[in-house]
Amino acid sequence: MGLIPAKTPKFIKWMFPKYTWVIPSSKKVLYLTFDDGPTPDITQRVLDILKQFNAKATFFCIGENVEKYPFILESILKEKHSIGNHTYHHLKGWETPTKEYLENTEDCEQAFKSKIVNHKPINLFRPPYGKITNKQGKQLIKLGYKIIMWDILSFDWDNNTTKETCLNNVISKAKSGSIIVFHDSVKASEKMMYALPKTLEYFSKQGYEFKAIVN
Repeated sequence: MGLIPAKTPKFIKWMFPKYTWVIPSSKKVLYLTFDDGPTPDITQRVLDILKQFNAKATFFCIGENVEKYPFILESILKEKHSIGNHTYHHLKGWETPTKEYLENTEDCEQAFKSKIVNHKPINLFRPPYGKITNKQGKQLIKLGYKIIMWDILSFDWDNNTTKETCLNNVISKAKSGSIIVFHDSVKASEKMMYALPKTLEYFSKQGYEFKAIVN
């Protein structure tokens, strides 16, 4: 996992208070999020697992995938999950000029608009890789976006993380209000598909609800 911890340190959250890292609640609530889809087969399997546990989640979608697989996006929305913008081309903000980054974000929004009947603007945004400059963040907030980061990383994409560690990253560190990151991508699918149902079962037995982040 390198230098990045599974649980976001408090000082990072303190340094970027305008970004959403957790959603405080007095009730037992967790927020599952999935990045990089929609992806054929994998996203549908995620939806099926979530349905088994009556769980809702938030899917941060890449614009070009939205245009390629609109039927999967339709399934996400039909199941009453929420969606968010993950740029059109999965850009690294630190390596991208602000103008290009904002345009790419708008391209993703246009992809949503072209594929969703009765579309309303999507104001949830997650920067790919978590890499976003202060200027980019400020501009997106001015445009009305809520920048959704995370409290817990599962590390399902990481080649050096076992599927058991992926699961433990979540169940040992998540608490009420935690925003948890999984990936409905090909690269992460094996570990995610192992950890997701076990995460849902573990916390459901403790009386937790899984909610979508409100757009």
